[in-house]
Formats: sequence, structure tokens, C-alpha cells
Amino acid sequence: MSGPTPFAVATRDLLRTTVLDAVRAQLRTRTWGDLKMAEVARLAGVSRQTLYNEFGSRSELAQAFVLREVDHFVDAVQEAVLADRAEPVAALAAAFEVFLKAAAEDPLVRTLLGGDGADELLPLVTTQGEPVLERATGRLAALLLEGWPGLDSADVGLLAEAVVRLAISYAALPASPSGIDGQAIARLLGPFVDRATGG
Repeated sequence: MSGPTPFAVATRDLLRTTVLDAVRAQLRTRTWGDLKMAEVARLAGVSRQTLYNEFGSRSELAQAFVLREVDHFVDAVQEAVLADRAEPVAALAAAFEVFLKAAAEDPLVRTLLGGDGADELLPLVTTQGEPVLERATGRLAALLLEGWPGLDSADVGLLAEAVVRLAISYAALPASPSGIDGQAIARLLGPFVDRATGG
């Protein structure tokens, strides 16, 4: 059994959460380009110096915010995946639908898709997106193994990365004349999932 979280660690976690919440709140009404570090600090109730001490720079704050949003997206699909353990392909369809709904409503996705400052954030999920890909793939792979512990780890890694790459692509460029949705993803990847799970 683990002991209590040390005070310094808990304090730092609270500081980061509060600052990143302030960023999210600002992005509901403005673009990343309009976001001011001084206003983030004011909303978080800290000094600008504290903000810079913790995050280093505006670009490092952007990276931290994007990675936290990745965690929110994975949290959003977790319930859908685990609710359909008996039907892995249905779980995949439901999880992608949950992701698409969350992405449509998320302030990060909206600011990625347009407005001043999108060029600063978009590379963090595309050309410089390795940390995002690693975080999301790792968390999704762990989630798949939780739902179906007998899965082959190579299959899990391949499926998790494929789904994450599809999700990133859709979030970065959502207009789709072919109508990609959860059911379409299930049709595409269903045979692989059935084989992997023995379905």
C-alpha cells in the first residue's frame, strides 16, 4: 500500500492543475494566439513568475496543456470501452463515437482548427506530436489490456496506435465527406479486433 502523497508533490500537482484549468477556461472564449500568460496567472491565482518557474515558457505550457487534454480524451473513452467488454468491436465503435463527441466540444480542438495561434498548437499533435502519440497510445493500450487481458501485447500496441492516429487525424481535419464515425471505424478495424480477441 502506498503512503500519502508528499506535500511538495501534491502542491505542485495542484498548481499545474489550476494553471491548466485556467488555460482551458480562456480557450473557451478566445484563441491560443489571444491567450496571455499574465491572464493565465491571474485566473490561476499565481504570479507570472510562478507560472514561468513551473512551465518555463509559453510553448512548454502549450505542450503540458495538450498532454493533459489527451488524458481527458482517454478518460472519456474509458467508460465506453469497459462497458462493452463482451463485444469488443461494439466497444471500439462506442469509444470512437465518444471521442468524436468530446473532440467536437473541446476548446483545444476548436483552437487547433482555426484562429490566431493555431499554427503554434497544431504541430504539437501533428509534426511534433510524438509525446501526444506516446501518451495516448500507452494509455489506450493499457485500457485495452484492462478490458481484454488475454490480448497479445503486439496486437494491442498496433491497434492502440492505429486508433490514436485515426483520432488525431480526425480531430485535426474533421470535415469528412465519407462520413467517418464510430461504426465506420468498427467496420474498418473490426476484423482485426475479432481476430485479436478470438471473436
